[in-house]
Amino acid sequence: MSLPLGLRTWRVVTGMASPFARLLLRRRATRDKEDWTRLNERLGMAGLARPPGRLVWVHGASVGESLSALPLIEKLLEHASVLVTSGTVTSAAMMGQRLPPKNRDNVALHQFVPLDMPGAVNRFLDHWKPDAGLFIESDLWPNLILSAAARGVKLALVNARISARSAERWGWAKRSMARLLSSFDLVLAQDEDGAARFRELGARHVEVVGSLKADAPPWTCDEGALAELKQQIGSRPVVLAAQTHPGEDETVLPAHDLLRARFPDLLTILVPRHTARGADLEMLCGSRACKRRSAGGKISSKTAVYIADTMGELGLFYRLARFCFLGGTLVPLGGHNVLEPAVLHCAVLAGPNTANAASAFAAVLEAQQFGLVTSSADIAREAGRLLENPAMAMAAGDAAARGAATQAGAVARTVAALAVLLDARA
Repeated sequence: MSLPLGLRTWRVVTGMASPFARLLLRRRATRDKEDWTRLNERLGMAGLARPPGRLVWVHGASVGESLSALPLIEKLLEHASVLVTSGTVTSAAMMGQRLPPKNRDNVALHQFVPLDMPGAVNRFLDHWKPDAGLFIESDLWPNLILSAAARGVKLALVNARISARSAERWGWAKRSMARLLSSFDLVLAQDEDGAARFRELGARHVEVVGSLKADAPPWTCDEGALAELKQQIGSRPVVLAAQTHPGEDETVLPAHDLLRARFPDLLTILVPRHTARGADLEMLCGSRACKRRSAGGKISSKTAVYIADTMGELGLFYRLARFCFLGGTLVPLGGHNVLEPAVLHCAVLAGPNTANAASAFAAVLEAQQFGLVTSSADIAREAGRLLENPAMAMAAGDAAARGAATQAGAVARTVAALAVLLDARA
């Protein structure tokens, strides 16, 4: 079957770009976007031997997707070895720490996903020869998907989600999207709305199983670091803004100013989604006394804003605060994982942009019976109520946890749905 023009063009362009791949990777490595010691993996050259027996390949773009897959990977290890691929340095480091241990003869390994260039993809598939490939959420690389399907690899799109906006954008290349989605033997969607969009775009077999993120283990934390921060903060009231983006900090900081008029010793903790923004946030604070965690700054009685620009410490800050504002929701990004704070009994304030996990946001906010904010005044009002009434804040955190619990069970449903596919090449 001939490829649609869009996919043919992609294959030609990526093939022509192949001679420049190593140069591209080196440039990215100078900006810390690649691991210098593992560039060959991005060219499809394996850094590890293929384990014997059946191999299930699980691909997630970055940290969030990879972490959400951990409970599923643990279940898969009961039946086969698992190769996990991802594309970011931070996700590779996280997987190195958190992949499940060996289960009998089955092992879990991490490799960087190859660049979506024909040569790199073919080298990758030649070496690993996966029996099945599970793509998490929506990281769709045409050469990788089409080449795997052509070799008979059984493919599933797992924890699949697509917003109305993304589905509309794909309308300009509907034939190409239909060909990509039809390469998947199974699409397991997070909710009914997403399932309908995938069917409309050409997916063949779509089921709704819920979100894997609801079954992901809670963020861990360094207990010593937690005790140290609690000592530094003492009895001061705390407002946490987690996973924020440009445009949201500019809303949170005026809310901080409004609240300081009522709570003079208020401490606001900013955890940017991208840690490289720490210096920018320090400038944005202006005359507000601030400290940066990445620079070794410690909270003192004079610190008004603490910028937590470090990786992998969300579990620490969700345990420090009784509630948080969750980023990606006041800007059109669809929101970040609302279940992460909720399962740690941290209540949530969020803007209206929650399309990435609409059902999870609805479950948490409905359980709390409040939480939608659209402005600095809204954040200050809701945060003020919770700061004035610690018992209310604690009850809201408990409600958030109950709301999150209603979303659980996706791992079991996913494994059940995948059973036929995973056994197809036994």
